[in-house]
Amino acid sequence: MYTLFTDTDTDITLVEAKKYGYKLISMPYIVNDEEIKPYEDFEEFDYKTFYDTLRKGALPTTCAINSEKYKEYFKEELSKGNDVLYVHFSKAMSGTFNALNIAIEELKEEYPERTIYTIDTKGITILSLNIVKEIGEMYLSGASVEEILKWAEINVDHYATYFFADNLKFFGRSGRVSNVTAKMGNLIGIKPIIYMNDEGMMTNIGKERGRTSATNKLIEHFDELVCDPFNHRIIIGHTDALHLAEKLGNLLQEKYDNKLNIEYVVVNPTAGSHCGPDTVGISFYAKHK
Repeated sequence: MYTLFTDTDTDITLVEAKKYGYKLISMPYIVNDEEIKPYEDFEEFDYKTFYDTLRKGALPTTCAINSEKYKEYFKEELSKGNDVLYVHFSKAMSGTFNALNIAIEELKEEYPERTIYTIDTKGITILSLNIVKEIGEMYLSGASVEEILKWAEINVDHYATYFFADNLKFFGRSGRVSNVTAKMGNLIGIKPIIYMNDEGMMTNIGKERGRTSATNKLIEHFDELVCDPFNHRIIIGHTDALHLAEKLGNLLQEKYDNKLNIEYVVVNPTAGSHCGPDTVGISFYAKHK
């Protein structure tokens, strides 16, 4: 027997986690000097209030959890005799995985008969969510850990994500783009096009002037890279910008005769702290990232 784990940086909700059988690891954020743990301090993400707080000038920060917290999450299942399979956001993006590795090594000594498996989605938010849902469906169908690990080895690198941010001051603070770029971009309406690279890091691959041009560029990347679009889930994520997300989705449906399986998802607050409100992105099964 094994138990699935994922973290809140993958955009999965509490309801969806229960549907697929995932235990949730909460990735905290700090806003107005208050540390908040998603789906521990609340059951439903009040995203409008959160992103409106950012629009009013709040600049949240994020923080990693320590090894003791990871051990706390896993011990309950290990003590029941269950192995653990943790499907997580990109290890290249956070120092929290140093703490995870420490926790795993210490738990191996305490539970030598049990195994903790990990799958790095090499993404965050909607890219991770696409993979988390696929694995969740395999789990519900009775797939073994070995079958899921084999699937992940082949397929993780086939999930792509492209997005643009509306207000670059949040990326400027987080170090994703320089402060100078952030200030100038907001002055002249430049929207950087960002994707998750093969190492699981955000990379700026271009700049567009205005939302319409940025939206069209996302469609260009989709058209160029998408693989078997009618048989894979497509996720469009947004940070309280459903109208922008639906514009992107409607344009895609028009091009593909309304045959695409598109889901709209609100980006989680921890990741949203870095990209800010009115960010829009798309995740899909691709030839490569």
